[in-house]
Amino acid sequence: VQVVESGGELVQAGGSLNLSCTVNGATFDDVAMAWYRQAPGKEREGVACLSWSGGTSYYADSVEGRFHIDRDNAKKVMWLEMNVLKPEDTAMYFCAADPHPYCGGWEGGMTYWGKGTLVTIAS
Repeated sequence: VQVVESGGELVQAGGSLNLSCTVNGATFDDVAMAWYRQAPGKEREGVACLSWSGGTSYYADSVEGRFHIDRDNAKKVMWLEMNVLKPEDTAMYFCAADPHPYCGGWEGGMTYWGKGTLVTIAS
């Protein structure tokens, strides 16, 4: 199973950015998917998780109300809309997938991981 994310770039604080992710080698609508991030010198943090149908989502308190996770199973893509970006959102963002339909235990990690895409927010 291959997880590939994209979309990271340098953005000014207050701006918006969309990250995308796709999964190859697994039935896309059988997997829960999530975004994580890791800033330099900090532990990995779960950002958001979305169930297989897109019907249930979870967000870290730090991004609640600013970020939105969604997916299109027909197009086999999942994305993270990030708004009102802050310098503290700067991190490597990782897409991940689990061979389970729901997000139970997602904050501890998932089975399949992408290599990450760098998001830098300039103040």
